[in-house]
Amino acid sequence: MKTLIWYRNDLRTEDHEPFVRAAEEGPVAAIYCFDPRYFKELDYGFSKTGSYRTQFLIESIQTLRKRLREMGGDLLVRLGKPEKIIPGLVNELGIDQLFYHKEVTPEEMLVEDKIQKSVEIRSKGFWGHEMYHPDDLSFQLDNIPGVFTQFRKKVEKKSEVRDPLSIPENAEFVEIIEPGKLPNLNEFSLKKRDLDDRAVLNFKGGEDEAWKRLNHYFFESDELRNYKYKRNGLLGADFSSKFSPWLANGSISARSIHHQVEKYEKEVHENVSTYWMKFELIWRDYFRYSARKHGSKIFKLGGIQEKDLDKRTDQNTFEKWREGTTGIPFIDANMRELKLTGYMSNRGRQNVASFLAQNLNFDWRWGAAWFESMLIDYNVCSNWGNWAYNSTVGHDPRNRYFNIVGQAQKYDSDGDYVRHWLPELKYVPDEFVHEPWEMSEDQQKLNQCLIGKDYPKPMIDLEASYEEIRQRD
Repeated sequence: MKTLIWYRNDLRTEDHEPFVRAAEEGPVAAIYCFDPRYFKELDYGFSKTGSYRTQFLIESIQTLRKRLREMGGDLLVRLGKPEKIIPGLVNELGIDQLFYHKEVTPEEMLVEDKIQKSVEIRSKGFWGHEMYHPDDLSFQLDNIPGVFTQFRKKVEKKSEVRDPLSIPENAEFVEIIEPGKLPNLNEFSLKKRDLDDRAVLNFKGGEDEAWKRLNHYFFESDELRNYKYKRNGLLGADFSSKFSPWLANGSISARSIHHQVEKYEKEVHENVSTYWMKFELIWRDYFRYSARKHGSKIFKLGGIQEKDLDKRTDQNTFEKWREGTTGIPFIDANMRELKLTGYMSNRGRQNVASFLAQNLNFDWRWGAAWFESMLIDYNVCSNWGNWAYNSTVGHDPRNRYFNIVGQAQKYDSDGDYVRHWLPELKYVPDEFVHEPWEMSEDQQKLNQCLIGKDYPKPMIDLEASYEEIRQRD
């Protein structure tokens, strides 16, 4: 029984059920398709998948191919729509069945449906992106709790995380004639970006790098014990786990991370931080199951709340936010980090999203799309779920918002992060670094930062915007 494994956001050999089940039944072939739909230019004026994430993806696929070759197999790589390519391979290789990991959002599910209709062989999808398998939940998928806390309490009390699956031993492989070349950025009309030397970490794609990072963070540096206390940090490689890029494209599974946390708890130390790592993985599951339940609503302006909203959509406002020239240092520093590295801390993401959607009263979907293009750890469910959450159209419909300067003073009290990304504020003292517009003209001259010349004037009055937010329904 020859099986074709269709890889998408599951670029690994460890804990990969389609691979395991296929190897049990006979020879295996594997395919990854670079779907051109994911590299198209959006109506907003930028690519759906930008240079940073594309480079990370190529590195991840390169590692997957290397691993399969070490086992005696290979990875077929093709550029084109899977529903066009896979039926031809099925006939060419004499494939009997197609295995893959299920996705839960409309675009991906539509492709699955097209493939199933275009091949006459058995086609089976497996659950493997989640930490908690849906068969182990105490509720039906269409009835997941509407509040995260209820979901968390139910899964913690009534569900168990399955052990990760081992790599199949002595797997047989289908003979491949033309494996195909890995593309480069130019083939997607993208330019290679040199990583800024101020980046928190030089992320490299692939399963090997994922496990290298996990072993460093858990067992070599022993930073897991500090996760709860340092996860809101802004500077440095180890203020958080930074597993998200590898989790996003499936170079490592959530179950594998959970399993290693429990190993750490048994062999090293158990504390609130080890629980908090699991807690964050539960959030990831919640956004995923919520996306499955609500479908295309998660991409609508009114979100799953189906609110009737009127939001700004002018290009000039968006460009100031996107380029990090709003005149609000904490926002600008985070946005420039994103543009120059493809990464931003969770604390930064919450604040820049709140600023765009709430303070600027802007269509939040533009921001979510920019994150999709730029972030190396883009995950469709978590990205759009978090943006909706911060825009009051997700799972917390309250009129919530962040006090931007207050957040900056709490998480960047000495201004090191802001100065790191905004060198024009280099000489501005701590008391003004998050509100440089409060300096007098003489102070601006003294500190070599003229507002409106060296650094932009604030594009809005923050206090007035907070009052406007509070007045909204």
